[in-house]
Amino acid sequence: MSWDEVDESVCPIARSLSVVGDRWTLLILRELSMGSTKFDEIQAQTGMSSFLLSTRLKRLEADGVIERVPYSDRPLRYEYVATDKGKELDPVLLALRGWGMRWGKYRKNEPPAVNMVLKRTGETIDADWVPGKADTPFTFDLCDATVGRKFAAERKGRAAAFRAGRRASASKSE
Repeated sequence: MSWDEVDESVCPIARSLSVVGDRWTLLILRELSMGSTKFDEIQAQTGMSSFLLSTRLKRLEADGVIERVPYSDRPLRYEYVATDKGKELDPVLLALRGWGMRWGKYRKNEPPAVNMVLKRTGETIDADWVPGKADTPFTFDLCDATVGRKFAAERKGRAAAFRAGRRASASKSE
């Protein structure tokens, strides 16, 4: 079976992967869950080319995972938000976060990149946390999140490098 035929399989895992089966899609969803909803914000934090990001966003929109919502009328500008279908992938991202915290070369007791606390109980969501019945279906909307110092610095550096690259491109084209 070729990659183009995966969405025709009777296997639900294969069909799911036809929508979210690349790293870029999951990074886009991570960014949306972190409040980066504008094209440039997503591009800066993922490092995707504008062509690749545009292609992925259009595909996610066509698949009903995200939607484009206008945030400015003049000029007309859009931001991206996860739909209910897209938010159903939050437990997948949570599982990947936990797996990465357990197996991703983290030092024991290293603070998480994002500290997440369940709003309902104040419970910290660590690598081994599993949603209880009251917290299912799980979405990141159920949490208060604080970006850790190291991850905040990493994100700030990415954003600065992105802006500098944009300025350099603009000055070359003048």
